[in-house]
Formats: sequence, structure tokens, C-alpha cells
Amino acid sequence: MLKNRIYPAAIRRESDLESLTLMSASTRIPLITLWTTNWCGICKTVSPLLRQLIEKERVGEEQGGVSFVEVEMDSPDMGGIGGLPMRYGINSIPTLLSFDRQEPQLETKVSKLDELKNKEFLRRWIEKEAARQGSGGSGGRFMGLFGR
Repeated sequence: MLKNRIYPAAIRRESDLESLTLMSASTRIPLITLWTTNWCGICKTVSPLLRQLIEKERVGEEQGGVSFVEVEMDSPDMGGIGGLPMRYGINSIPTLLSFDRQEPQLETKVSKLDELKNKEFLRRWIEKEAARQGSGGSGGRFMGLFGR
């Protein structure tokens, strides 16, 4: 059973996200990303809740583990709202998006505030994403755009 991993520094450049998704793919451990901005107040509620579930309660480890990192959408090196966030369909803040096999799992993306603040919803979501372990299956680069 692998341990969950939380990356301490937020992603501020596209190349950093690419590196983490590549590492996630090579280890077959899904990467959970929380898309935030510096000015987002609700993000300061959601992030500690996710960190508690992943780091302290170790949710997802039984299914094989997850990695977690925050992505700062308003970083100047992210290409603005039309850059990287647009590529992954991030249209509200905060948004949870999992990557498996370097593919964004678009069908399981979470941006509803009531779900993002619901500890039991997040627990089930993390467990489901952790169980992927390199199997993908919820979108990917083209499937989320054009259906199955």
C-alpha cells in the first residue's frame, strides 16, 4: 500500500504541472489538483479540508494512494484564463480535477461548492480517483470533449 503525497508548493507554471502528471503516470498514482487563485476565499476552506483527508486521514491509501497539489490559475506563467485552465475546462474556482495516465479526468471534475465543502462527498471522490491506478476512464484529452 502506497502513501498519499502532498506537494507543498503550488503549481505556478505549466511545465511544473506537466512534470507532476508525468510522474503520476509513471507511478500509476492519480494526481489530484485543486485549481485556485490568490483571491479565492472559498479555496482557503476547501484546501485544508482536502489536505486533512489526504494527509491526516489518509483517504485513498487503501485504494493505492493519490498525490495532491494546488494549481494557482492566476499565476502569470499559466497563460491567463484562456491558457492552461481553458485547456482543462476549468471555468470556476475552486475546481478539483484528477489526472490519471497524464489525462485529465474531465467527467469526474468537481466545481460545485456544496460538494467541495462536503467532507463525505470528498472522501468518496478521493477513494474513487485513487482506485484508478493507471486505468483512466473518465474523459482524457478527447473523450471529455467529444463524448464516448
